[in-house]
Amino acid sequence: MAVTTKDDGGRRGSPAPGSAWAPLALPVFRALWIAQFVSNVGTWMQTVGAQWLLLGHGATLVTLVQTASSLPVVLLALPSGVLADRFDRRGLLVVAQVAMCAVAAVLAVLAFAGALAPGALLALTFLLGCGTALMSPAWQAIQPELVGRAQLGQASALGAVNMNLARAIGPAAGGVLVAAAGAGWTFAFNAVSYLGIVAVLVLWKRPVGASVPAAKGEGFFTALYAARRYVWNAPGVRRVLLRTALFIPGAAAVWSLLPLVAGDSLHLGSGGYGLLLAAVGFGAVGGAFLLPRLQRLLGANGVLAAGAVAFGVVLAVLATVHVTWVAAVALLPAGVAWIAVLSTLNAATQTRLPGWVRARGLAVYLLVFQGGQALAAPLWGALAQGAGLGTALLVAAGLLVLTAVTVPLWPLYDAARIDPTPSDHWPTPPLVYEPGPADGPVLVSIVYHVSPDDGVAFARAMENVARSRRRTGALTWGLYEDGTEPGRFIENYLVGSWAEHLAQHHTRQTVTDRRFEEQARSYLLPGTTPEATHAFDAAVAAGKGHRVPAPPPAPDVSPASGAGQDR
Repeated sequence: MAVTTKDDGGRRGSPAPGSAWAPLALPVFRALWIAQFVSNVGTWMQTVGAQWLLLGHGATLVTLVQTASSLPVVLLALPSGVLADRFDRRGLLVVAQVAMCAVAAVLAVLAFAGALAPGALLALTFLLGCGTALMSPAWQAIQPELVGRAQLGQASALGAVNMNLARAIGPAAGGVLVAAAGAGWTFAFNAVSYLGIVAVLVLWKRPVGASVPAAKGEGFFTALYAARRYVWNAPGVRRVLLRTALFIPGAAAVWSLLPLVAGDSLHLGSGGYGLLLAAVGFGAVGGAFLLPRLQRLLGANGVLAAGAVAFGVVLAVLATVHVTWVAAVALLPAGVAWIAVLSTLNAATQTRLPGWVRARGLAVYLLVFQGGQALAAPLWGALAQGAGLGTALLVAAGLLVLTAVTVPLWPLYDAARIDPTPSDHWPTPPLVYEPGPADGPVLVSIVYHVSPDDGVAFARAMENVARSRRRTGALTWGLYEDGTEPGRFIENYLVGSWAEHLAQHHTRQTVTDRRFEEQARSYLLPGTTPEATHAFDAAVAAGKGHRVPAPPPAPDVSPASGAGQDR
């Protein structure tokens, strides 16, 4: 039976957007959520098995399990994002899940044979991380296909609940399984757990036209550069990345050092370590109930500051109090803080990215998130081994408190200012011939007439337009005032190819971009409209014999169209 309802990809019949659990009423989201939960349980069971096998080889080697899992995302997140924006995201997810199933099966076979050396364990964990890196941007990017924009925050929170509920169950189950039957069975369970996601993805009847295709003829490196260009010129996205980069290194100390807290500080076995992880997971599940209330009371920035402080206090308790029940109770608010901060950051990223670059933008977010963990984990392990576990935990606590202090200095921008909904508001350029997709670069020039008294205000308003042009494809941009005619401004920007400029026209503009243009054009003299021209490299234009005359453009009769001018 296909996982869908009617023709909407399984998004009908949802309860009110304000309900924390609303996305679970959607059939495809619910099915994927359950399958992902089983897979996450398997991942945590395997993590316990892997870390426990390495526990006798030193603190640094134990923390390298996390590095081996996270480092591939650092190396492959951006290429994976490009692939997810250029090819079928469902197909990429299926390939990644099948490959990870195979790697986990090899781990299980080696473990059962008693041939799983530390080097082989870390290498195969690294390969599993490569599978995670391949699937993560595509997984994040399909969320708007599963739920409406109004429910992205709830969907993000439920994703965090999924991971943390699995953290509550998986480590405990993994600890019991390791103690009862050996680590090989944790790897075997993990291998089987990937098959559920594959089944749901194969049965999913995806909505027609769900993907936003890349610009025609856009190469791999061009697409990669487009992601860097977009993020660099999107202040809202950059601020999310900054807050992620400030929070993750300190918070990573919990996951890096908790095996040492369990084994060296509290003298627990594998079951006890699983109990501590379960405490974090149960705290996170409780945090899902508290999150809507916390966001109403504190706002997004208040949640980030409070979460960092709470995490810091938990680390300080783990460093100074060596009683098992105290450690378990202290880890409950750590789970609340973890889900609150990550749900806030993930939802902020999702709601600030348009569809055409969503997977690549999310890949950058994952790069910062996983990269922070991958780089911090061995540093915390080395510090614990050199200066002591308590010192490492206290240093991480201090770093998190410092992170909270920076929230008022560098807060997240108001989400109401950013609307990534597509806006096809530019009319077709009125050219006398049809350029080829690869023809370029294209120089776009737009002339504006404003009152000289409004020149400064107009130039300031065009700063937002400049970022919009660069986000959507401009390689260079400039605004000039005519030296012989005050108030006559000329905007020039260069786009790499005609295909990219057409993408600017029809797939890359958003409601936010339109607002910026409308704000700038409110300063135009009454009765004037922008005058646009498109110019091509003279040598290229002269040598293109394949060009054919273009049909005359249809008149644009919309009230704010600018009479067919390029906007």
